[in-house]
Amino acid sequence: MRAGLSACVKQRVPDEAAGERLDRFLASLPELGSRGVAERLLDTGTVLVDGRPLGKSHRLSGGEELEFEPPQDVATELTPEPMDLRIAYEDEYLMVVDKPAGLVVHPASGHATGTLVQGLLEHDIAGGDAARPGIVHRLDRDTSGLMVVARSEEAHARLQDLVRKRALERHYAALVVGRPRSRSGRVEAPIGRDRRDPLRQSLDTAKPREAITHFEVRELLERHTLLDVRLETGRTHQIRVHLAAIGLPVAGDNVYGRPRELGLERQFLHAGRLAFPHPFTEERVDVESPLPADLTAALALARHEA
Repeated sequence: MRAGLSACVKQRVPDEAAGERLDRFLASLPELGSRGVAERLLDTGTVLVDGRPLGKSHRLSGGEELEFEPPQDVATELTPEPMDLRIAYEDEYLMVVDKPAGLVVHPASGHATGTLVQGLLEHDIAGGDAARPGIVHRLDRDTSGLMVVARSEEAHARLQDLVRKRALERHYAALVVGRPRSRSGRVEAPIGRDRRDPLRQSLDTAKPREAITHFEVRELLERHTLLDVRLETGRTHQIRVHLAAIGLPVAGDNVYGRPRELGLERQFLHAGRLAFPHPFTEERVDVESPLPADLTAALALARHEA
């Protein structure tokens, strides 16, 4: 390690940072904390983007790997923030939190504070990326529901192993516009960043990644269908992209679906059930979350459509 520098930080650029300048994204990270510190570090040529030093005005695409060593005098610790969170399950190894809609999971460009991670710091989360301790999988900002979070490096590694083995069962309630052709289905279509719009995920991509989504009809309505959706893989925006691709856009989705459908201010997507074998005890953990009030109201409207 070079004198005057702290431990190396390696971080993947989140998809939502696509289009952001490199210096502004670095400034948003808790390891640096300001534009001036980010620019001084970039001037040294020690910030690597996919292994290459790039200029401060470089526009990120999302998905790149950043590597840098923050100066020792920059605070690297995240600050806990008081937050009223529902903890659906917890033990000494892990916890399952019920994330409300509108809450960003971890610090990223434009969201250096006020994230779920900062709200969970007082709950002894740990493991994985220092900028997002304990986080094993994400939910979109406007998707509500259950997430499992680690409390140690070993717990984080074991939970990630469950994800790789597809043993983490993630079930979502999704209200879509239209009716599926069958009571159940499987969508297997690789997705990645859209070729023309870097802010969207798409089947039309230069870097496709395997994506598999399962669905079952829970309730057929006049113009809508309530689906139980299960993820086999967990790509960014996967459910929203896959359902739109088969002609069943998610109600309220302002990117891939029907904005403001049924008066919704966000997509009708709720991670209502999370089940997995406990990574230490092997006992089955099976947790459910009730449908939030805004989605319950929208479902009631859909049920009363003539």
